Formats: sequence, C-alpha cells, structure tokens
Amino acid sequence: MNYSKRHIWIEAETWPLGSWDCNDESTDVIVVFPDRSKWIASCFTYKNIETLRQKNIQTGECMNGSYFWSSDMLLIDVIRRERIEELVDHLIKQGNFQKVFSRYPDVEAEEDENYPVGFFYN
Repeated sequence: MNYSKRHIWIEAETWPLGSWDCNDESTDVIVVFPDRSKWIASCFTYKNIETLRQKNIQTGECMNGSYFWSSDMLLIDVIRRERIEELVDHLIKQGNFQKVFSRYPDVEAEEDENYPVGFFYN
C-alpha cells in the first residue's frame, strides 16, 4: 500500500473561525488513502488533558477528575494542520501509522465527491 498520497480531515477546521484554541483543544482526525481505507484518531493537546481534568473536578465527571479516557486518543503538542500532517507522515515513515490510528469502514463510492477528483484508485 502506498501511503504517500493521503487526505486528512480535521474536525476542528469545520468549527467557526476563532472558536478553538490550537494549544488547548481536542479534535477528531480522519486520514483516507487512495485504496479507500479510512483511519481515525482523536487528537488531544497535552494542555487540553489538564483543562478537561480541571473541568471534571468541578463537574464530578470521571470520578472528580481522577481519570480520563477517550477511544483512539493521540496526544499532540498543538492542533494545527501542519503539525497533524507532519505527525501522520512521521507515523507512516516509522511504520507506526496502523498502530496509532484505528481502521474504520472504507470510503464508499457515494462519498467520492468529498475528495479530489482522481484521488481513489479505480
């Protein structure tokens, strides 16, 4: 499988401009490859984990902030497209992408309009 060509969707980029802090945030990231495979991770900044812990202490969630868990969690220093692209490329190069991102059902042909023309293998 050739991982050099990929499409990265970052949930936070769909939010209203200025509504999120790239240093204190969490967002889902979906990576799609031309073979239609789809992979997901939930990226959290280190700072966001502490922000969530403090919120949970106040609200009583997660045993008053005693623990935190999220499926497909990936910690990152900053949530910016450039950093996420760099991270994905690094994981691919190191052979760790499939260990860090979780595979989801493949992209269906009906969804092709959401990707650049000619992105998928025929």
